[in-house]
Amino acid sequence: MDSNLHSLSRQLIELRIEHADLDATIDRLAEASPQDELLLRRLKKRRLGLRDQIVRLENMLDPREPA
Repeated sequence: MDSNLHSLSRQLIELRIEHADLDATIDRLAEASPQDELLLRRLKKRRLGLRDQIVRLENMLDPREPA
C-alpha cells in the first residue's frame, strides 16, 4: 500500500509539472503573432485533461469524507 501511495504521489507531482509546462507554453503561444488557434485549442484541451487527472489523484490520496 505504501509503495502505491508513493507512486501516486509521484504521478501527481509529474502531472502538476506537466500542467505548469503546458500553462507556460499556452501563455507564450497566446502572445505570439500570428496565433495558431488549432494548436492552442489542443493544448488547452490537454491541460484540462491533466487537471482532471490531478483532481482524481488528489482525491485518491486524500479522500474527503462527508460531514
